[in-house]
Formats: sequence, C-alpha cells, structure tokens
Amino acid sequence: MTYTVQIKVMPLKELLDPQGKAVMGGLANLGLEGVEDVRVGKHISLQVKAGTPEQARSIAEEASKKLLSNPVMEYFEITVD
Repeated sequence: MTYTVQIKVMPLKELLDPQGKAVMGGLANLGLEGVEDVRVGKHISLQVKAGTPEQARSIAEEASKKLLSNPVMEYFEITVD
C-alpha cells in the first residue's frame, strides 16, 4: 500500500531563526501588525510504499534523521495519511 507521509521540519525553539526574523522585518515594513513571532521551516510530502502505516512512519523517520533534517538545529514531526 502507498501512504502519504507529511514531514514538518522546523528550527529548534532555542535557536535564532534568521529567515523568520527577515520575514518578521518584511511584515513590519508592509505595515502588518499583530504578528509576534515567525519561524520558517520546511514541509516535505513523501509517497511511501509500505505494508503498514507504522512501516511508512519508520521509513520517513529514518529519512528525516539521515537526510531531511539537521538534528543539531532542527526538529521534525511526521504524520502518516
């Protein structure tokens, strides 16, 4: 069976997010008020052929650890549909 796996990769909350700060500055320059913080990350969608949703999650987790995220600076969340 083929599962759609969504992976969200975000900077660790403890670290500065230069892209987020740049977006925050751009929003302020546009006069958009009320935005208190911006974090910029990645959204990755995989089509995974696996026997069970757990196997698909396992494949996505391995891909996230080995390639899609930098554990020193980022964390990831996985959803299997």
